Amino acid sequence: MSPGCKRKGHRQLLMSWRLSQLPKGGLHLSINCEWTIDSTRDLFGVSMIIPLLSHHVKALGASPTVAGIVGSTYGVLQLFSSTIVGSWSDVVGRRQSLLTCLLLSALGYSLLGMSTTIALFVLSRIPVGLFKHSLSICRALLSDLASEAERPLVMGHFNAASSVGFILGPMVGGYLTEHEGGFYTSAFVCAAIFLTNAGLVWMLPWRDILLHCNGTGKSVSNGSSANSHAPSHRDPTLEVQSKQAGDGRWWHDASSLQPAWRQLSSVGSRIRMVASSDMWDLFLVRLLMAVAIMLYYSNFSLAMEERFSLKPKTTGYLISYSSTLGALAGFLVGPVTKLYGNNMAALLLHSTLLTCLLIFIYAAAPSVWQVLLTSTFFAISTTIGRTCITDLELQRGGVRASGTLIGAGQSVTAVGRVLAPLLSGVTQEFSPCGPPSLGVLLALAAVGVLLVRIPKWNKKSTKLE
Repeated sequence: MSPGCKRKGHRQLLMSWRLSQLPKGGLHLSINCEWTIDSTRDLFGVSMIIPLLSHHVKALGASPTVAGIVGSTYGVLQLFSSTIVGSWSDVVGRRQSLLTCLLLSALGYSLLGMSTTIALFVLSRIPVGLFKHSLSICRALLSDLASEAERPLVMGHFNAASSVGFILGPMVGGYLTEHEGGFYTSAFVCAAIFLTNAGLVWMLPWRDILLHCNGTGKSVSNGSSANSHAPSHRDPTLEVQSKQAGDGRWWHDASSLQPAWRQLSSVGSRIRMVASSDMWDLFLVRLLMAVAIMLYYSNFSLAMEERFSLKPKTTGYLISYSSTLGALAGFLVGPVTKLYGNNMAALLLHSTLLTCLLIFIYAAAPSVWQVLLTSTFFAISTTIGRTCITDLELQRGGVRASGTLIGAGQSVTAVGRVLAPLLSGVTQEFSPCGPPSLGVLLALAAVGVLLVRIPKWNKKSTKLE
């Protein structure tokens, strides 16, 4: 036997021994819990700031037009950076990309805490707009760790924890704002949260995570579990291109030592890979439903006041009730997925149909009690729908490109954030029910796309089998 073969055998023996020392399921559970807690802190910090931004920029002397332009800076930067940063995390590894995003986001919020002029305020939004993608990278990492069968359950818990942070943050931010310099205090607290998360990411046992992933038989090329019985809708063209785009060593940091031009070339290859794939239908459904849901919420407070003479305080309670249900609905994703036999396409179709029906009932509701009923089920259907669309994107593209796929999905959602306010303003000229009525039409279009495309997905999966 050659010395090289002996060394390889020794390495495999050492890896097997180290894997045997890891607790069964313990590492997987602890890592999932860590990312869940990080996501809660992340959105807790961000949601302290978001409600206060418009008040602060006006306090700096900005006109309504300037305030609107400044406020759109973050959304435009997110639109273009989501896919690029997600693809970059596939190239250099989750650890380095996550640390970079957390540290630069902390820098942005620190600058926000010192923003005494409009120019400094705009400057502080640039690093946040470009690198506030820590949640997307966490989702990509969880998809790397979880098998295809358990991924919806893990993502559901992750989204639920994120929603909890978003519920608590505005209350703390509002309390701090009542004191002198409260906005600046909130910004520095948010920066400290991101620095804390960066420190925790740095201390994670990344080598053991790699060993765990190798030991559970996760395939780098597709990320699927060998014992998963869910129908596969993976795009074979995307799979081949993904293998050609890089060696898939997204767990290692060695690729971060590559020259910048090599990294940019790999990022460009992965983005072209997704752009040329046959996944336009999923991205179109994501866009249609994102705009429909945003139209539902766009003028909610104003519509409640005009249609039912509801006070803003009562409307606030209704929104908090819906948000709380949305957080709890994350824990229903796993059981519902099992009920459907991991058939995510059928679950997405039914959740989209339910969402469309609920928006229609809300638009035509003659009493506030029907609005309460729609808010109850709307939070559940939208939470399940978001998890389904993300899982289907990962099924079609494979875990090798999970960062690129999740980033592309966020970019599509960012397009919806740009379109929704414009469409909402135009339709409100006709009626307070205009935005949700348009949302019904968009949701119906999404249902139509799914009815046409799902049989084709099933045919492709049958041929692959």
